[in-house]
Amino acid sequence: MGSSKDLTNARWRKSSYSGNTGGECIEVADLGAPGVALRDSKNPEVGILTLSPEAYAAFVGYVSA
Repeated sequence: MGSSKDLTNARWRKSSYSGNTGGECIEVADLGAPGVALRDSKNPEVGILTLSPEAYAAFVGYVSA
């Protein structure tokens, strides 16, 4: 989304699209109007991807297909 955001107080939750087998898990934080943040639940310090609501919808559509 272009600029660095302070996500210290973001409320992360495990994505409903993540499996329950202990494999690939993604955490999601709703940022309101700016969009959605994503991170790896097993490696959250590696980085965070922020997406606009439209880009997030496209991402979910792609990975769930």
